[in-house]
Amino acid sequence: MTISNKEARDWKQIELTQDIEKDLKDRISKGEGPDQTLWDAMSYSLLAGGKWIRPLLLMLTGLSLGASKEDLLPFASALEMIHTYSLIHDDLPAMDNDDYRRGRLTNHKVYGEAQAILAGDGLLNLAFETMSDSCYDSAKVWDHDKTICKLQAMAYMAHASGAKGMIAGQSADLMSEDKTVSSQTLAYTEFNKTSRLLMSALYAGAAVAGAGEDVLDALENAGGMIGLAFQIRDDVLDVEGTLEKLGKMQGSDEKSAKSTFVSLYGLERAKKEVFALTDQALEELRILPGECGESARALIRSLAYRDH
Repeated sequence: MTISNKEARDWKQIELTQDIEKDLKDRISKGEGPDQTLWDAMSYSLLAGGKWIRPLLLMLTGLSLGASKEDLLPFASALEMIHTYSLIHDDLPAMDNDDYRRGRLTNHKVYGEAQAILAGDGLLNLAFETMSDSCYDSAKVWDHDKTICKLQAMAYMAHASGAKGMIAGQSADLMSEDKTVSSQTLAYTEFNKTSRLLMSALYAGAAVAGAGEDVLDALENAGGMIGLAFQIRDDVLDVEGTLEKLGKMQGSDEKSAKSTFVSLYGLERAKKEVFALTDQALEELRILPGECGESARALIRSLAYRDH
């Protein structure tokens, strides 16, 4: 399958982005009195104008397989909360010590390190409150099948973002600073740090829709390749990007002496690998029918060409 350079989002992605943003705004408390600063800090990063890639993929996958927007939105919003919490913590002085994210000062630069930690904690917990409330709503009306499907999606996201998933990848990433690691260690790090949440987007959307194991397996496989391609593209942009386009400082991997696909295999091979992995993922994603399936594939194509 040939990848086309499609940067502009189609009408379905634009519509769903608006739905996701509204849902997130509705779930973020304005805060009053002693807790106002906490909610302001949570909102500062959550509504900072991200690309919404993970929640969009979750929505497009679930809709293409027959789930309702109402059932999918809590899980899409929760996934964005988990992703945002990870970015807040990743930027902290104890970790990557970054000053900019999405074109503006990082959370700890605005609210202080302690409040940024709590904002990340708050978003992580709010994510699971959001998903568990949705499961409970289905259980209250005795919709056993829908409740099981939602619990399956929530359990997958919990494992993917936990100590055997994203957090394990972040830990391995920290342990790789100032040293050259093996290709196996790098693959482990990038799979867990980046692929697991993108796999969650596809898997959770399909799980809420009640998809069978064959579909779930294909989407897991595609998510793994999408995540690796995404991370390699990040590594390329860390070399070639600019603060203006990236919204964060370029060269952070070199500064912390981290091994990346680019440092191990070179820039040109890294670029080729992004397109090869994207091609393979698109083959798997043929399993998604209809206009939402095509929109999901268009979104994946665009990721291979992104410049930020």
